[in-house]
Amino acid sequence: MPRPTVAQLAYGSCTVIFSTFAMLLLSGASSGVGVAIVAVSALALGLLVAMTVPSSGPRRPAVAERPAAPEPVQPAQPVRATVPPPAREPVRERAAS
Repeated sequence: MPRPTVAQLAYGSCTVIFSTFAMLLLSGASSGVGVAIVAVSALALGLLVAMTVPSSGPRRPAVAERPAAPEPVQPAQPVRATVPPPAREPVRERAAS
């Protein structure tokens, strides 16, 4: 059996604590039997919540749908790049020194 994750422990513990307080306040149980029933039911509810929290274990990859018929592959066409000719600059002559 795998170990519970931190999220499972936290959700289960919070559920037990809050549900115990809520059930004790709402039911008004003061006898030992009433408190024991509330405590057992709160523990069962906490266990249920902890086990339904999704675990962060390895997931199976989703099945990819494949097309019914593969499309024909077009051969790759070469790409021709057009580069403009370099700009001509005026010729500068050196001054006689």
